[in-house]
Amino acid sequence: MFAGLGAVFALLAVAAGAFGAHTLRAGLGPDIALFETAARYQMYHGLGLLVIAWAITRRPLRLLNWAGWLMVAGTILFSGSLYSLALTKLRWMGAVAPLGGLALISGWLCLSVAMFRRSP
Repeated sequence: MFAGLGAVFALLAVAAGAFGAHTLRAGLGPDIALFETAARYQMYHGLGLLVIAWAITRRPLRLLNWAGWLMVAGTILFSGSLYSLALTKLRWMGAVAPLGGLALISGWLCLSVAMFRRSP
């Protein structure tokens, strides 16, 4: 599941980056930076999900599942809110980004703890 989601997130990040660079750049003005940040973080966390999928094959720990789902939720909330903010100018969407960021940080924390745990 996490490998598939990671690949889809990465695919969509490339598509969003290209769309932003070639279609939206002039129309968004300074908000293009929000769009680019959303695409960049989506890519990072798509790759992170691929790492988690690999790690689960080596160490099937519940903590790794938490890491994966936190990254999925965090990416949707963080990148999704930034895409929405850039495209719609709905400023309240900016309040959603920190929740997504917290989920992403928590996902990386879970992954880190799981990787430092001793193998049974």
